[in-house]
Amino acid sequence: MTDSPQCGTTGVCGNGQRGGYTPAEQERRERVRLQAAEWFEAGESTKTVAVRLRVHERSVTRWRKVWREGGAQALLSKGPVSKEKLSAKQWERLEAELRRGPLAWGYDEDQCWTLARVKTLIGRLFHIGYTIEGVGKLLHRHGWSVQVPARRALERDEEAVAIWKAEVWPEVKAPRRT
Repeated sequence: MTDSPQCGTTGVCGNGQRGGYTPAEQERRERVRLQAAEWFEAGESTKTVAVRLRVHERSVTRWRKVWREGGAQALLSKGPVSKEKLSAKQWERLEAELRRGPLAWGYDEDQCWTLARVKTLIGRLFHIGYTIEGVGKLLHRHGWSVQVPARRALERDEEAVAIWKAEVWPEVKAPRRT
């Protein structure tokens, strides 16, 4: 996780998918759609608008259809898909607890926050239920991400890792699909 020394490769933290748009990102995307609307009114082609805005033509086609049916107003942001369950104060408290680390919450087998552990922590602190995916999106939306540990394990055998990568992995790895 960003800003946290405690995180593992499986840890907090979310998946690689987007966690939803921040208000600033929603606003930026709305400005792009409204710029497209101005160019639609000026008679620009879909391809030209897509190139100028550096977006896919399918997006511009979709925006043009919405614009024809409802004008520029129809391209305004509808707001977040769902309302966040945690208040700003609750998020601050959760973030403080995450920074304390998993050991403070009894996870002594390793020093990694996982989505399941964060989900449990949210339930214990606030009696609010999240899904694992929801926790991942929540954390990503607030700037937390999957991190690789800063240090290698003392038990790590670099020579054994190199041999495994060179000899075992090529046999295990599926051939690339063409």
